[in-house]
Amino acid sequence: MEQKKYRIGILGATGYTGAEILRLMARHPLFELAFASSERLAGQPLTAEFPKLTGLPVGETRFIGLQDALSVPVDGIFSCLPHATAAEQLLPFVDKGEAVIVDLSADFRLDSAELYEKWYCKHPRPELLAKSVYGLCELYRDQVKGCRLIGNPGCYPTSILLPLLPLLRAGRLVEPRGIIADSKSGTSGAGKKATETTHFINVHDDFSAYKVADCHRHLSEIGEQLSKAAGTEASILFTPHLLPVARGILSTIYADLKPGAGEAEIRTCLKAQYDGEPFVTLLDEGFPKLGWVRMTNRCVFGLKVAAGKLVVVSVIDNLTKGASGQAMQNMNIALGVEETLGLL
Repeated sequence: MEQKKYRIGILGATGYTGAEILRLMARHPLFELAFASSERLAGQPLTAEFPKLTGLPVGETRFIGLQDALSVPVDGIFSCLPHATAAEQLLPFVDKGEAVIVDLSADFRLDSAELYEKWYCKHPRPELLAKSVYGLCELYRDQVKGCRLIGNPGCYPTSILLPLLPLLRAGRLVEPRGIIADSKSGTSGAGKKATETTHFINVHDDFSAYKVADCHRHLSEIGEQLSKAAGTEASILFTPHLLPVARGILSTIYADLKPGAGEAEIRTCLKAQYDGEPFVTLLDEGFPKLGWVRMTNRCVFGLKVAAGKLVVVSVIDNLTKGASGQAMQNMNIALGVEETLGLL
């Protein structure tokens, strides 16, 4: 018996995350592209923006405007619109209630409307935050199943939270305060539009920190999730850096051990959580390199206990597991198809 095919739309399809979803859609056996929206390119084929799609079925689709997208019947929608814009423009699709929506912006990641307003702007429909699910797949899979509105996690948070949340949930292994995350990202994490900071000539053969300590918006998301897992207020010092590479994130994380906790207990906890997971790997020894996960939906991390602290090195591809790949994983789960379809 032939499996059901699902019609999928992409809002804001011309950025890096939209392009990555199109790449993944091209290999997904059950997802068919119903529409890709772009006001600027409405009426033009996708190949006008993405020549790499030439010869592929998705490349024959033509961009349409947002209003036209509202009339297209779909089973699922990926929103690749910017923060704040996403919440506003998604509302008609949310109110229709016909499709699973995975939003790749920050607009439905946070539980607290006050926290969202502090870091972004006033939320147009704060009551929807209580209805959305934070789509960190391996930790919230049961909540994602059958959900209609999913806030896809940020890239930095994904690399940090996957190793930490099971340990904080256990309650006896690491301290929830004084955590440090030293994270490095490729330039694609800054988006498609080049700036003085991200221009090739200023990034190549260089390395720099930015938005040091308490300035990066992802801090709100990381702190909220850590505190929820710990059952008490957690604190983290988060410093992002810009790597002279196109894609990938490497996070080095430090946490104080609780009395009596050791490496064996930490490994037992993480193995219980992630053994059998297709996209998360805890190394038995050593630490991963960025190249191990590039163009995949995998998170790989290694750990060591030294000087009374846990040290974790975690790597992901910021555009795949940190954005579009995890979004695809969420869509698979929510629609009830095999979670690994279309993903490596």
